[in-house]
Amino acid sequence: MNNNPRLNSSGYRDPVAFEAIGRVIRDERNKQKKKSTLPKVYICSPLRGDVEKNTADAVRYCRFALKHGKFPIATHIWFPLFMDDDNPEERRLALKIGLWLLRQCGEVWVFGEHISEGMAAEIKAAKKQGKQIKYFNESMEDIFHE
Repeated sequence: MNNNPRLNSSGYRDPVAFEAIGRVIRDERNKQKKKSTLPKVYICSPLRGDVEKNTADAVRYCRFALKHGKFPIATHIWFPLFMDDDNPEERRLALKIGLWLLRQCGEVWVFGEHISEGMAAEIKAAKKQGKQIKYFNESMEDIFHE
């Protein structure tokens, strides 16, 4: 018996069958990857001001996104754990990293009626990148899409 996948059962090269089997295997792997990953959505909501309330709201928005089959990216929840928003250098770095993460997301979901300075920069970048932007009120009711 022949163990070389490039040869047929008679021992002759069979590149067509080898390529076809390879494609089937790759397609199955890609299907499994797609099933196991949730599409990423960038969560855009205020942080400054009432930080405690705004953080709690952002957590609610992330749970909402997850319930709707999305993997939420909410840098304004993560970064304050190890970065100082009142330090101008760290704030600039956090915004820069946030914009990089925004590029990795398929959509941006904006929550609340107030658009902060940081949110405005994120929305501007999302528009420039051609991202779909969905706006929600604080009760997570869909307002409109761009």
